[in-house]
Amino acid sequence: MSDTRRRVKVYTLNEDRQWDDRGTGHVSSTYVERLKGMSLLVRAESDGSLLLESKINPNTAYQKQQDTLIVWSEAENYDLALSFQEKAGCDEIWEKICQVQGKDPSVEVTQDLIESEEEHIEEMPETSPLIDLPTCELNKLEEIADLVTSVLSSPIRREKLALALENEGYIKKLLQLFQVCENLENTEGLHHLYEIIRGIFFLNKATLFEVMFSDECIMDVVGCLEYDPSLAQPKRHREFLTKTAKFKEVIPITDSELRQKIHQTYRVQYIQDIILPTPSVFEENFLSTLTSFIFFNKVEIVSMLQEDEKFLSEVFAQLTDEATDDDKRCELVNFFKEFCAFSQTLQPQNRDAFFKTLAKLGILPALEIVMGMDDLQVRSAATDIFSYLVEFSPSMVREFVMQEAQQSDDDILLINVVIEQMICDTDPELGGAVQLMGLLRTLIDPENMLATANKTEKSEFLNFFYNHCMHVLTAPLLANTSEDKCEKDAVVGSTKSNTICPDNYQTAQLLALILELLTFCVEHHTYHIKNYIMNKDLLRRVLVLMNSKHTFLALCALRFMRRIIGLKDEFYNRYITKGNLFEPVINALLDNGTRYNLLNSAVIELFEFIRVEDIKSLIAHIVENFYNALESIEYVQTFKGLKTKYEQEKDRQNQKLNSVPSILRSNRFRRDARALEEDEEMWFNEDEEEEGEAVVPPVEKSKQEDDFPDSYEKFMETKKAKESEDKENLPKRTSAGGFKFTFSHSASAANGANGANGKSVAAQTSPASSNGSSSKNATLTTAVTATKGSLVGLVDYPDDEDDDEEEETSPRKRPRLGS
Repeated sequence: MSDTRRRVKVYTLNEDRQWDDRGTGHVSSTYVERLKGMSLLVRAESDGSLLLESKINPNTAYQKQQDTLIVWSEAENYDLALSFQEKAGCDEIWEKICQVQGKDPSVEVTQDLIESEEEHIEEMPETSPLIDLPTCELNKLEEIADLVTSVLSSPIRREKLALALENEGYIKKLLQLFQVCENLENTEGLHHLYEIIRGIFFLNKATLFEVMFSDECIMDVVGCLEYDPSLAQPKRHREFLTKTAKFKEVIPITDSELRQKIHQTYRVQYIQDIILPTPSVFEENFLSTLTSFIFFNKVEIVSMLQEDEKFLSEVFAQLTDEATDDDKRCELVNFFKEFCAFSQTLQPQNRDAFFKTLAKLGILPALEIVMGMDDLQVRSAATDIFSYLVEFSPSMVREFVMQEAQQSDDDILLINVVIEQMICDTDPELGGAVQLMGLLRTLIDPENMLATANKTEKSEFLNFFYNHCMHVLTAPLLANTSEDKCEKDAVVGSTKSNTICPDNYQTAQLLALILELLTFCVEHHTYHIKNYIMNKDLLRRVLVLMNSKHTFLALCALRFMRRIIGLKDEFYNRYITKGNLFEPVINALLDNGTRYNLLNSAVIELFEFIRVEDIKSLIAHIVENFYNALESIEYVQTFKGLKTKYEQEKDRQNQKLNSVPSILRSNRFRRDARALEEDEEMWFNEDEEEEGEAVVPPVEKSKQEDDFPDSYEKFMETKKAKESEDKENLPKRTSAGGFKFTFSHSASAANGANGANGKSVAAQTSPASSNGSSSKNATLTTAVTATKGSLVGLVDYPDDEDDDEEEETSPRKRPRLGS
C-alpha cells in the first residue's frame, strides 16, 4: 500500500467535546504481543514516533463515516478518530477491524444495539432504562450535560440515550427547568441547558424532534439555544420569531393543521439555518434527521395546498385582478415563488401533478400580466416562478405561447414580454437579463423539443418564434447598428469609418447577450435562422459591432460570423462573398495592429479554419480581394497558406480546362454571360429545403420595421428632444482618408464591390428604393429605420457619455487598407 493511502490524521475528543488534532502519520494493522491482539499503530510522518497504539477490541463499536473516517470509543470519556487521506486506505483498515470482529465490511457500525442488549440481558431487568438518567433537577444539570455530550461519539450510546429520553418524557421536564432558570437568572444552569438541548439535536432522533417542535415546546427549545456559553450576551431569537417575523396569509388559510405545519416548518428551518452552529466534519451526519423533518414538512404543505383548489383559485383570481393593489400583488407573487420552491421537494410524479395543477389554474397567463409590471420585486419573483416552469416543462410553455399567438397581438405574447424584460433590465450588470436569456435559450433549444415522427413541435414552434418573436429580440441590435445611429455617434477626426457602433457599456452588454442567442440559433436552427439572416442582411449589421471599443462585443460579433462559416454552407459563403463581409473583420485585424490579444487570435483562427477546411469559395474571395493587405502578416503562416491553397486550386482548374476538348471551350457552346449571372442569382436566392421540411417563408413584409412593441416607446420619449438637438449640433463626420475599405450598410455599397452587374443578397430580398440613384437612398429596407426613435434609449444613459470618451482606445498606429 502506498504512503498516501496509509496517511491519516489522529483526533481525540477533549473535555469540551471538541476534536483535537494529535498529528499526521501512517497507519498499519499488526499483532502487538504486549496487547495480546491485532492493533492499530500510527507513526508520525515527521519523526516516526508512536502517535497511536490501539488494540482492536472484539466488543468495541467502530463506526465508518463519509468513506474516510473511522471513529470509536475506548473508554467512558476517551474517543478516537482516524481521518484518512484516501478512501482506499480507510477501506483496507476497516476490513482488518471487521475481520477481527467477524463482521461484514459492508456495515458502517461494527456493533449494533441488538447485540449489545443481548450481551447484558442477564445484568439488566427488562423494565430498566437503557441508560440511567439523573433526576431532572437544577443541581443535576451539569451531570445531565456531561452525559449527553459523552454519548455523541458512540452510535450505540446515542441510541440508548434517545430511547431513555423518549420513554421518560424527559424533554418536557428539562424545558420546565429552563423556565425556572430564566426566572431565577441562573446563567450557569442556562448554559448547561444549551449544551443539553444542542446535544439532543445531535442524537438525530425523529421522535424527539416531534416533541421538541410541538407548539407547546418549540419556543422554549429556541430559548435554550439563545444561551450559548461562548457568547457574551444571549441572542434574541424568540423576539425575532414572535415580533419581527410576521406570517402573512395572502389568502386566509382555514385549515388549522396546514397553518400549524407552516409555522412549524418556518421555525425549524430558522433553528437549522440560523441558531445551530455549523457542524464539524464529525457532526455532519448528526443532523440528517433534522433535514429530513423539514423536507417532509414541505412535502405535506405542498400537498395540502395543492388539494385545496378553492384556495389556489382565489389566489389566482386576486393575482390577475386589476383592482388588487401593488403590495397585495407582491405578496401573492412571493407566495407562489415559495410555493414553487417547496415543490422541488416532491417526488417526480407528484411534482408533475403539482405543475399540471398550476397550469390548469392559469399560472402562465397570470405570469404574463405580472412580468410586465413596473414593480421590480414583483417582476423578479415572477421571473423565478417562470424559471421553475421552464425547467419543469419547456414544452408546456411552448404549447401555451403558440395557442396564445392565435388570439393576441405580438406585443403581449408571453415570450415577447420575457424578451422585453431582458432588453429593459435596469441592472447595470444585467443580472436579470442573463437569467432570462438562459430561459429563452431553453425554450428555443430543439434538443428538448418533443421528438415525434413528424417533428411537429420543432417545426411549429420555430415557425412561430421567427414570425412573432425574432423581430423583438433583434430590435435593439438593428436599431443600434442603423446608419442613422452610426452617423449620430460619429466623432470628428476619428480614425474609424462611419460605422462606429454605440459604445455605452450597458448597451454593449445587452447586444452581447442578443448575439449569444443568435449564435445559438445559427448552430441549432439551420434554415430558419438562415432565411432570417438573408432577409435582414443581419451579418452585415452585426459586423458593424467589430468597431466597438468594448472588445467583448467585437468578439461576440466575430463569434457569430465564425459559427456561420463553421457550417460550411455554400449559401452562407456566397452571401458573405457577394456582400464583401470579410472587410470589417480584416479592418479590425489591421486596427488591432501588432497587439497580441484575444481579438487578434480569434480573427486569425477564423482564417485558419477556412484554410484547414479548404473552403474554396472563401479562400478565392479572401486572396483576390485582401491578400495585398494581409501578406505583411508573417508571424503566422495562415495567410500565406491561403494564397498557396488558392494557387493550387487555380492550377487544378487550369489542368482540367486544358484536358477538355477545344471544341467544348469554343464560344458557340458558351452561354450568354448575363443569362449565366441571372441563373446564378436565382440559384443563390432559391429557398433551401432540408430533411423534407418546408422552408420558412420570409419575414412578413407587412410588419413595419419601425413598429417595435409600444413599450419601447416610453424609453424614448424623455430623450427624443435631446437626441434631435444633439443631431443638429453634431458636426458632419469627415472622411478618415483613403486607407481603409469602405464598409457601408447600403446595398449599393455591396453592389459596387462586386462589379456592375453584382446584386447583393440583401438588395434582392428587399424592395428597391424609389429612385435607386444614390447609396443613401438604397439603404436596405430590411434595416430598422426606427422612425419612432432608436432603441438605444432603453439602456443608453446620458451619464455614460463622458465615460465613453475616457474609455476610447489609443489612436491606431497602423495604416489602413487602401480602397
